[in-house]
Amino acid sequence: MEPITLTTDRLRLRNFVPEDLEAVYASCQDPDIRRWTVVPDPYTRQDADFFVHRLVPDGWRDDSSYAFAVEPLAGGPLLAAVALTGRDTGVWEVGFWLRAEHRGSGYMTETVRAVAHWAFTGLGCTRLVWRAEIGNVGSRAVAERVGFVMEGDQRAALTNKGTLRDCWIGALLPSDFGLTGPLPYLPARDLPSRP
Repeated sequence: MEPITLTTDRLRLRNFVPEDLEAVYASCQDPDIRRWTVVPDPYTRQDADFFVHRLVPDGWRDDSSYAFAVEPLAGGPLLAAVALTGRDTGVWEVGFWLRAEHRGSGYMTETVRAVAHWAFTGLGCTRLVWRAEIGNVGSRAVAERVGFVMEGDQRAALTNKGTLRDCWIGALLPSDFGLTGPLPYLPARDLPSRP
């Protein structure tokens, strides 16, 4: 798939370009981004170069990952990154980071909502998964504001910096956004009970 651009009331979600390399590098110096996401630690310019020039374009080219740079709609600096990664047929996972000085602005909630809508309407996503290491309360707050239903804790389900970690997991379905999914869904609560 060719990279696309999404917009919200305040934001533009676009493809990463070579000019983003320094902003990505600077953003990933944030100890919270390095602690709670799977970016390398320490994060070098070579890591930023690999991300911008290889990881992002390869993901779009082979339809395995769709990463977006997030900036103000009116123009301005890189605020955040968000990506969808394919897991199983129809199931995608969302991951994101936001520059520290923009936290608390609602930008990440707006971003994830836009990407989720596109996943359901543009990718035929049947289930959008969010996972974060237990303790990452900022990420969980975003997921809950977007509408992810928290499904519980998973032991050793997230690998970060070569270590298995326990994580929270939540999911969104097309119906959570008032959309019809590509497949019918029969919730367990709608099944007849056994005698």
